[in-house]
Amino acid sequence: MSELKRLVYLAIAGVGFVLGVVGVFVPLMPTTCFMLLAVWAATRSSPRLAGWIRAHPRFGPAVLAWEGERAIPRHAKRLAAAMLALSMLVLALTVSLLWLKLALIAGLALLGAWIVTRPEPAV
Repeated sequence: MSELKRLVYLAIAGVGFVLGVVGVFVPLMPTTCFMLLAVWAATRSSPRLAGWIRAHPRFGPAVLAWEGERAIPRHAKRLAAAMLALSMLVLALTVSLLWLKLALIAGLALLGAWIVTRPEPAV
């Protein structure tokens, strides 16, 4: 892999990791999806960083559950469902264009259905 390509992957990993950490503290901002992005990019640019994220006590279990089983922990499903419901309520109260409001709410509902139908980790 060229050095430029490796640096691009490393930058994506860094941005994903930082956004994932921010997501721990900011409501409605996801953590796990950014950590998955960070691990994906780090695997291609810095296997040491990818291993560190996988071994991290806060971020690692969700990443490993997704990588190994395509599973989402029950607490994460509940949190995601609650945040999606809150987002739908905010959209219902703030978006004035009916077609846009319905499209956004339907999209979030489909996303929520997909999340809750994922299996839970075996462990």
